[in-house]
Amino acid sequence: MSELWATVRESLAGSHREYTDGPIGRAVLLLAIPMVLELLLESVFAVVDVFFVAKLGADAVATIGLTESLETIVYSIAMGLSMGATATVARRIGEKDADGAAVAAVQAVALALIIALPLGVGGWLMARPLLALMGATPGVLANSQYAAIVFGFNGVIVTLFLINAVFRGAGDAAIAMRVLWIANAINLVLDPCLIFGLGPFPELGVTGAAVATTTGRTIGVIVQIVALSRGVGRVTIRREQLRIAPPIMMSMLRLSGTAVFQILVGTTSYMGVMRILASFGSATVAGSTIAIRIVIFVLLPSWGLSNAAATLVGQNLGAKRPDRAEASVWCACLYNGLMLGAISVVFVTFAEAVVSVFTSDPQVVPIAVNGLRIISGGFVFYAVGYVMTQAFNGAGDAVTPTWINIGCLWLGELPFAYLLAHTLGMGPNGAFWAMAVAFTVMSLVAALVFRRGTWKTAQV
Repeated sequence: MSELWATVRESLAGSHREYTDGPIGRAVLLLAIPMVLELLLESVFAVVDVFFVAKLGADAVATIGLTESLETIVYSIAMGLSMGATATVARRIGEKDADGAAVAAVQAVALALIIALPLGVGGWLMARPLLALMGATPGVLANSQYAAIVFGFNGVIVTLFLINAVFRGAGDAAIAMRVLWIANAINLVLDPCLIFGLGPFPELGVTGAAVATTTGRTIGVIVQIVALSRGVGRVTIRREQLRIAPPIMMSMLRLSGTAVFQILVGTTSYMGVMRILASFGSATVAGSTIAIRIVIFVLLPSWGLSNAAATLVGQNLGAKRPDRAEASVWCACLYNGLMLGAISVVFVTFAEAVVSVFTSDPQVVPIAVNGLRIISGGFVFYAVGYVMTQAFNGAGDAVTPTWINIGCLWLGELPFAYLLAHTLGMGPNGAFWAMAVAFTVMSLVAALVFRRGTWKTAQV
């Protein structure tokens, strides 16, 4: 136990170990712990905003909800670009090529700006029409300035994602975590001040939440840039490295473009299943939303472990140690399986108690309980799938998991959900079973393909 706590303290402080040597289990934990906290902190932004804005009424909350739903496109792009950045930087670090890692970091930031700035300008100008397209009421449209500010600073969001991806690829997950600590702390302090006009601050209402969040993220980016320029971590950017390197940028863009599509496959398949569930009425949508939101929240640590596996794969392939890269992935699968297996037992056994925290509606509760039990029943399999998918991405092979997603989600989950829910008359439970089966099959297919080892020769 004392060794575990020592590992936790070292991970939070920022380990300077070489991840291509030493105990694999310890390396996984040193990277995974701050990555898990980073993901949890990223989710805090929206939670804090909604907490304070809820006091302004339903229209204010709806403004945030509709804006965030549109922002999922930007988040998908940012996450896809991040996969390319992590894989490239990790490979250079494993090769002991510090200059190459720094040049790759510059290309990541440049890509963020090239892609996000047009999105920001377009979002700023089109905020009101976009909200209207999403079915916003007049009360929500009156708050369109919130969306304009959030969309206008898309460049900050994408840059924050990309530079943190650089830190993760370098093995400096603790720096990425601290950046979000700072950004969240600023947002937490400014939110009530700017929303309600506390002290010397102006009362901006829901717009104040956008200003607070954007300010926190902007300062976070400034901290990132300072860390990169001062050599706080393993990657240091010097003046002579501030140049565009077309071959590196194109390689990163190739990886990232496939990764973006990979994420969009998952996003659109989820939307398709929700559309099938919506055909059964509002109570089904509400119950399904509660069940899936609970599942997504408890899967955040799983994604952290998966990101750790991606970094270890990239660095060990760069160090010409493919066997250690493979062993790291299986170790991460074991940890992930144990964690999600325990959560699965809790959810299957105590689903009613968990759902009761969110709703007591007699029409919604049974649907949420069934959804939670069915989906979480396959958590052990999902644990393997998430790690495997990120392992492929970390190796620079984003094509393989994309095809697996297309086959299992677009060609499998969607038609299977409709077949079970409507044709066979299973109702909402049919859609839930389709989700569970699709993710289980996806995990098994990913594991089989991973064992073939073709990912070990991917070029980055």
